[in-house]
Amino acid sequence: MSAMLELEGVTSGYDGIPIIRDVTFEIGEGQILAVVGRNGAGKTTLARTIIGLLQPSRGKILLRGEDVTRSDARERALAGIGYVPQGRGIFGRLTVDENLLLGTAVGKRAASERALVDVYKLFPILEQRRLQKGGTLSGGEQQMLAIGRVLIGAPSLLVLDEPSDGIQPSIVEQISNLVVQLNQDHGLTTLLVEQNIDMVVSCAHRCFVMDKGSIVTEVSPKGLEDPEFARQYLAV
Repeated sequence: MSAMLELEGVTSGYDGIPIIRDVTFEIGEGQILAVVGRNGAGKTTLARTIIGLLQPSRGKILLRGEDVTRSDARERALAGIGYVPQGRGIFGRLTVDENLLLGTAVGKRAASERALVDVYKLFPILEQRRLQKGGTLSGGEQQMLAIGRVLIGAPSLLVLDEPSDGIQPSIVEQISNLVVQLNQDHGLTTLLVEQNIDMVVSCAHRCFVMDKGSIVTEVSPKGLEDPEFARQYLAV
């Protein structure tokens, strides 16, 4: 299996202060890789570094073998990295349609009615709300919209940062099923940064644990259900 994403000794942070240190791992094409850890472990900093919102002070980032370490977020989006941030980041004053079409501005696929149709097939509730302002949607619908906006650009690598945050369990299950469906039907490689163990177990192929800015161990997703493991690595 060839690598979709490789990190080699990546150190990154804010204002010269490292938050993640010497992070090395790879995601194979077609894999769903989860990164878990306590709050403050560096998971979101890792995601923001991968998608280009933060530049590493050391190390290298490769996307399908191409060095993108110094590429900015827009360049990485055009290269095929799609990012759904924690908190969703939709535009509340724009309609569902308008939010989705913004996804084509930075993704690989040109704007088209076909692209909208594809997303509405995945999220029928969004089609019912297509002329509704994003800010009037429920939290779960906003998360669907945020994911749909990224998918409309046809990413090769999907980075999801805490997609279950503030979402009711039934919608979390729906999003988990979607991640699996996109992987099985389209081979979409996914990096899932997540605290919800049930979600990780339901859809991830592999799982890394972060602590104090470093990858400390790899565990099978089912292994997260071991109470002793959870106490050691995930308990607050």
